[in-house]
Amino acid sequence: MDQEKIGKFIANCRREKNFTQQELAEKLGVSDRSVSNWENGKNMPDLSLFKPLCEILEITINELLSGEKISKDNEKEKFEENIVNTINYTNKKIHKKNKLISEILLFFGVCLIFSAIYIFPSESSWGSIYSVIGMLISLVGFIIINKEKTFKKRLLLNLGYIVLIITMLLFLDYSNVKLNEQAPRFRFKTITTGNVIYYDTLFYDVYRCNFDKDNEYFTIEKNSKPTIQDLLNYCKNEN
Repeated sequence: MDQEKIGKFIANCRREKNFTQQELAEKLGVSDRSVSNWENGKNMPDLSLFKPLCEILEITINELLSGEKISKDNEKEKFEENIVNTINYTNKKIHKKNKLISEILLFFGVCLIFSAIYIFPSESSWGSIYSVIGMLISLVGFIIINKEKTFKKRLLLNLGYIVLIITMLLFLDYSNVKLNEQAPRFRFKTITTGNVIYYDTLFYDVYRCNFDKDNEYFTIEKNSKPTIQDLLNYCKNEN
């Protein structure tokens, strides 16, 4: 569908009827800017306006979509051509709209992930909650982007994206623990006993000793299942 050609055709038909853009706009209940955009080929009239527009300009919808007057001999051929062009045009508009939505969701989701990490304190569970919400929002955007791919490709790409986001979150969380000596956000449980706080995560354990004193320090260990007595003795052994 040639928007520029259709726009010029609308403009020529309007002039033949001695209508200004303002007058045509008033008859259709739209702004003169809308009419100007049609005639400049920037966009098309809404589908609901096709019939009244054609009645005012005394043309057929087939001629409107063709962007030219059509002889009776070519009516059928042009009609079939316009059906195909209209379907393609609609599909392109849907694709463009979906792309915009997916980009917004991706951007918003990623922003939510990073803002949750840097705004909420590591001890707060809200940071991890908002990070997961951000991941899900960005995943929806990513799924929409890959909507037109085959099922197998979509599945692989979506799983890969999930793994990538989770890996990134866990890496940022570990870096924060290692470099800034802060509690891990993504943890299964937290145990406080004596002068030690124990954080249990998926890949490692974190011990925070003397958390109420000036000589507080963090240590990172391999995953284990310490008992309460082990925790009570941990900081003593470290000292």
